[in-house]
Amino acid sequence: MNPIVTQQGQKASILGLAAQSQLDANSISTAFAGGINYYFFYNLESENFLTGLKSLLKEKRQQILVATGSENRDINALRRYLDSVRHRLNVDSVDVFFVEYVFPGDDSKQIQAVLEELRSHQQTGAIRYVGVTTHNRPIALEIIQHQQCDILMHRYNMAHRKAEEDVLPTAYQAGIPVVAFTCTRWGSLLTKHPHWQMQPPTAADCYRYALHHPAVNIALTAPKTRQELEANLSVFNAPPLSPEEIAHWREYGDLIYGTGQDAFDTQWV
Repeated sequence: MNPIVTQQGQKASILGLAAQSQLDANSISTAFAGGINYYFFYNLESENFLTGLKSLLKEKRQQILVATGSENRDINALRRYLDSVRHRLNVDSVDVFFVEYVFPGDDSKQIQAVLEELRSHQQTGAIRYVGVTTHNRPIALEIIQHQQCDILMHRYNMAHRKAEEDVLPTAYQAGIPVVAFTCTRWGSLLTKHPHWQMQPPTAADCYRYALHHPAVNIALTAPKTRQELEANLSVFNAPPLSPEEIAHWREYGDLIYGTGQDAFDTQWV
C-alpha cells in the first residue's frame, strides 16, 4: 500500500475531517490537536471550515493534507477552481484533488481528459495526489485496474459492504489507498433499528468499522459540533475491532440496509 503522506512525510491520519457548515472555525485546530491532519471540502462555501483551516495552515502547512475536488468536467472550470482554492487558503499546492462522483453516465473520454489535466498540474506541483470518488463499484474497479488515480474515495460502511468483495481487495493489491466516506450512512446507522435489541453504534464505532479493512487508510468524519468532533477523536485511542465486533456490526448493518428507500441508497452497494 502506497501511503498518503504530508509534505513532511507523515502518514495521513486515520480520521479525516470533512467540511460541515455548522462546525465553528476553532474546531479545526481542535481536530489537529486531536490527531487529524487530513482536511476535505467539496467547495468554497463552508466559510467556518476554510477560515479555521487557513489559520492552521499558516503555521502547520507541511504537516497538513488539504483535499478537495470537483464534479465539473470542464477543464477551464477545473483550473479556475484549483486556482481559487490555492488563493482562498494561501497555499501553493493542493495535496489531494478528486474527480468527484464518476458515474455510469459520464463520458469516459471526458473523464480521461480531466484526469490528464490533473496529472499535468501534478507535474507542476500544484496537485500532489490525483483522486477519484465514485459510488459505483464497476467504475471503481476499472479505475483501480488501469491505475488512473493515486487515491480512491469510495462509499463504505456497516450497511454498504459489497466493496469488501471486490473494490477494497483490488485497491489493496494495487497499492491504491482508499478514503471511506458515508461511514455512518448519512447518520442512519446511529439511529436504533426497531428490530435491534442492543445499542446502535456510535459514530466512532462506524469509523472503526470502516478502518478495520486494510485497504482503508482514512475514514471521513463530518461532525456538526465540537462535542461530536471530540467524541469522534476517540477513534485514535480505540483498539481495532475484534472479529466478534465485526460480526456484530455486520448483522446490524444488514438490518439498516434493509430500510433503503431509493436506488441511490441501494443500487451500488
